[in-house]
Amino acid sequence: MAAIDYRLAKRAVLRAVGVGMLSRMDVCDAHPDLLRAARHIGEDAEDACPICGENELRLVLYAYGRDLKGGNGYARRAEDLRELSARPNEVVCYIVEVCMECNWNHLVRSFSTGRRAAV
Repeated sequence: MAAIDYRLAKRAVLRAVGVGMLSRMDVCDAHPDLLRAARHIGEDAEDACPICGENELRLVLYAYGRDLKGGNGYARRAEDLRELSARPNEVVCYIVEVCMECNWNHLVRSFSTGRRAAV
């Protein structure tokens, strides 16, 4: 399973906020659908929000794949990973962190799964 971690990009954004190149409004702009997914099926993150410091950070998983048809691009529960991994073709998953307090959101990680996932 190939994975991409976006920690460096997150650090760059947080640094830009810290020095005033980006405002809080620039980075706390989660889409209402993302907030809804985080509220209803997201999982609690271990860390506090890097912007407001509240413990309202949630993780949301999105899956994209040819075989998902009508479910392509929808938020999924973490327990759906087992089913996604068993699919015959590649499914690309994205994990986004979202703060329910200030609306911070950032892509955390992406990875491929499925029996024919590219490595």
